[in-house]
Amino acid sequence: MNMRLPVLLALLVLPLTAMAQRKPGNPLEHLPSNIELLSGYGERPDFSPDNQSVAFMTKSFGDALVVDLKTRVVHCLTCNVPGAAFLRVMHLPSGDYLLIGADKFVDIHTSRTRDNELWFLSKKPGSKPVRMGVKLSEGIAISKISNKVAFSELPQQFPDMPSTDSRLVTAEVDLSGPTPKLINRKVVYESHSESCKLESQDFYDNDSKMTFTCYDNHDRIKGGDQYAIVMGIDLKTNQVTDFTKAPDTYNEVEGIFPDGKYTCVEGDRHVAQVGGHHGNINLDIYKLRLDGTGKDFVRLTHFNEYQGFKAANPVVSTDGKLMAFQIGRSGEEAGVGYGILLYHF
Repeated sequence: MNMRLPVLLALLVLPLTAMAQRKPGNPLEHLPSNIELLSGYGERPDFSPDNQSVAFMTKSFGDALVVDLKTRVVHCLTCNVPGAAFLRVMHLPSGDYLLIGADKFVDIHTSRTRDNELWFLSKKPGSKPVRMGVKLSEGIAISKISNKVAFSELPQQFPDMPSTDSRLVTAEVDLSGPTPKLINRKVVYESHSESCKLESQDFYDNDSKMTFTCYDNHDRIKGGDQYAIVMGIDLKTNQVTDFTKAPDTYNEVEGIFPDGKYTCVEGDRHVAQVGGHHGNINLDIYKLRLDGTGKDFVRLTHFNEYQGFKAANPVVSTDGKLMAFQIGRSGEEAGVGYGILLYHF
């Protein structure tokens, strides 16, 4: 055997890997047959409980809208609120809404962290958001079958917390009185490390379990990459599971499938082929089996194959037939979107 042959083969392969790069153009002009554009603007979609409509935000610190999936008629939910500065809109099982955002816009960082709070919005036409007096970090997990919710708390909202800490909290939305409020608050998990900043995501298995993301910002703080892990917690036993088993990639859990066996993930494993930094800069949507092996990991979108684009913020309908997600720009603030799309399974 010629001992130089493996070396020559390696030299031939290396240039091909080095030359891998993203395509020019816009992925919206090259959509596969199972993906359609629902709205040419907007971000952070959420399916209604009956899967007949999708709520979404016009923009970060903007208004909440809802679009009927049959007629494609769009209705504004918060246009009666001057200077609305909301970041997210999500459905309760009743069809009412929870909004997340600041009372007023100060600046991107302050309004998204320190001033981020929870609001209730009735589904009755003409209703206005009601402040619930709850500060939280980023988004909120909402049960598909009850008023159970979960969210994370960080030092930005609670300065008395140690700077390295974060915690996951469960509670219930109580609508029995004149003012909506949270009851039965319980801290279910805490992190005491910068290597694991917590964010809740989805309940599953009859609300007995919950997915969440563990963000590792150590290298990013030093100007390097950011990593994230898909985690799960059994709310009965408090047992925590690492579902991705891939510490050197970015895996942010988003959107549970109705059977609770799979979840969507904002991932960047394709970076190994097309290049770029790890983190929420270069994202596409993957499907992960929640079996704890991290091996059943399938890519669903290829938007990051195009220079400057990414796909993010997926949610799955409760019948498992559709996924709504957004198109984003690489390198922009997480959650910023420029259109809502539907993925037909």
